[in-house]
Amino acid sequence: MNEHGARYFEDYRPGTTHECGSVSIDEASIVAFAKEFDPQPFHVDPVAAADGPFGGLVASGWHTAVLVTRLLVDNYLSAASSLGGIGADELRFPAPVRPGDTLRVRATVLEARRSASKPDRGIVKTLAEAANQDGNPVFRATYINFFRVRPAPGTP
Repeated sequence: MNEHGARYFEDYRPGTTHECGSVSIDEASIVAFAKEFDPQPFHVDPVAAADGPFGGLVASGWHTAVLVTRLLVDNYLSAASSLGGIGADELRFPAPVRPGDTLRVRATVLEARRSASKPDRGIVKTLAEAANQDGNPVFRATYINFFRVRPAPGTP
């Protein structure tokens, strides 16, 4: 279990920020992901990408989103209380991700409210952001997740 495995809804307080680690991306993973899921020339063909709109090979935005999500799962979402997500809003890719980039991910709790219809859980809205090694933003989205509330003492 990860370090935040015992985190419950009450621990996701608005305004708190969580550093979620980093991940590096290489050309082979960019091409492999894109060949399967987003086979545009600037994602799969370094030669064609050199003459493309980004001046070189870039990761699919969906690849970036998956990498960010993995770091959120590993370092922010609680194994003890996460009940899944219900959506993502305002998904943005402000700059391309290139081979050799290292992305640093941060999560900020924007809102947390108890569910009116299911009192055993709360709804947390989180801003997820990723920046490359130069500090340039490359990803931004708002996620909405359900979390269990902390069990009462003596509750199994």
